[in-house]
Amino acid sequence: MTGNTVEIEKAELGKGGPLVGVQGLGCMGMSEFYGDTDEAVARRTLDAALAAGVTLFDTADVYGRGANEEFLAPFVAAHREEITLATKFAIERTDDPVYRGIRNDAAYVRQAVEDSLRRLGTEVIDLYYMHRHDPVVPFAESVGAMAELVREGKVRHLGLSEVTGAELREAHAVHPIAALQSEWSLFSRDVERSAVGAAAELGVALVPYSPLGRGFLTGAFTDATTELTAGDYRQYQPRFTGDNAKANAALLAPVREIAAAREATPGQIALAWVQQRSAVHGLTVVPIPGTRRPERLAENTAATRIVLTAAELALLEPIAGRVAGDRYPDMSSTSAAREAR
Repeated sequence: MTGNTVEIEKAELGKGGPLVGVQGLGCMGMSEFYGDTDEAVARRTLDAALAAGVTLFDTADVYGRGANEEFLAPFVAAHREEITLATKFAIERTDDPVYRGIRNDAAYVRQAVEDSLRRLGTEVIDLYYMHRHDPVVPFAESVGAMAELVREGKVRHLGLSEVTGAELREAHAVHPIAALQSEWSLFSRDVERSAVGAAAELGVALVPYSPLGRGFLTGAFTDATTELTAGDYRQYQPRFTGDNAKANAALLAPVREIAAAREATPGQIALAWVQQRSAVHGLTVVPIPGTRRPERLAENTAATRIVLTAAELALLEPIAGRVAGDRYPDMSSTSAAREAR
């Protein structure tokens, strides 16, 4: 199943949204968080993605503090009419390497979009996400400011990330939301508590990030604590740390079993599970696995052709409930934290 790249199918990204490949590409790791990147290989990966029918390319102003948007600019210029370009605002960084602030005020929205347009070298962003929601700022202000960008022609469609079902409904009432980007994988199913149902009801597409559990679901790690290189932020992720990592590696047994029977990889089975959420929940699901290598891109897109049986889905169902450790060291800005209050 890992074979040659075959062009993937397409789906509408939300009611009235753009037509995109049923799998997108997360570009974050090309600039930061997963160690050093070979830029030439990463650029070949972008080209391979487009050749495979991947048309949704995802970045954010926070990735490399703007460096990822700048990295994508030549690719955007060469293929502007062929791709759907998504970027995000709201996470503020400074020279302090650990600082992460959240800003949703109207003035910041305006500043952020102009900076992103400049770095990306484009006049319009196809899908503009609020990366994190600050509950202190009403959606009337933040989404209202984003809606002004649509009216001005700077942005085509709006998205949100890590919001609850109630928050999605509130924002959608201000201006239609095309896509919700939240973590969703065999390891992370918080989004199913309320957001998935609301998205299905409103015609909002789900764009799962980290559908491979930041690489853990590929089965690449036996002891993530010792196998991660310097500069890889997963060293600080609870699920990759110490006893958590060992316990989570053991959870992959059914993934490996299904993969072996299908002559596929564990990562392909994990991605197939996410892709199949579309049929399970009755909404468009376009995951954005990130990779920097063409061969991994081919593996990921091949997963769109795998349809898991009811028996296989049942075998995978218990995994998320047994995962050790949170998704982030600090969960305070996630939708799960707000739902728990």
